[in-house]
Amino acid sequence: MALRRLREDLAAAKLRDPAARSAVEITLLYSGLHAIWAYRLWHALWVRRFRFLARAGSQITRWLTGIEIHPGATIGRRFFIDHGMGVVIGETADIGDDVMLYHGVTLGGRTRNDTGKRHPTLENGVTIGAGAKILGPITLGAGTVVGANAVVTRDAPADSVLTGVPAKTRTGEAAINTRELLTAPEYHI
Repeated sequence: MALRRLREDLAAAKLRDPAARSAVEITLLYSGLHAIWAYRLWHALWVRRFRFLARAGSQITRWLTGIEIHPGATIGRRFFIDHGMGVVIGETADIGDDVMLYHGVTLGGRTRNDTGKRHPTLENGVTIGAGAKILGPITLGAGTVVGANAVVTRDAPADSVLTGVPAKTRTGEAAINTRELLTAPEYHI
């Protein structure tokens, strides 16, 4: 199970990054992948109520990779962070399968006093451009694309394109089915 998950992660990186040359290169040099793998360990501790140890580990990972993922966040399969530096994912963020983030993305909250759901939900196949800020307990529908440096504070339906500050929604074309692409022979690792 774990080995299959690692292979999926490697295939997702190879699919989404045209600069990726080999599984060895991806395994050793991709800080976004390192942060995700570490997150899985810290998240396992978090759900078993080893909260301090999970938070301490996530801070060490942040220091090593420049990517901060709270161990309480929920992240789906084949998640990829390209370049990674400066990415922040908050505690109550919920990320679906086949999601991709570029560097400088924040999945953050808007208020400090709220103790419930404070961070966004990204459904399957969402792509978030560099520097974008997705703030508050909002939902971005499946296949949504957020442009670089956009600030999103409102829900968006599936297959939307969001750009600007504040982001405005326009309906896009259907998202690419990355699950089908990942089963193509050229992405096998």
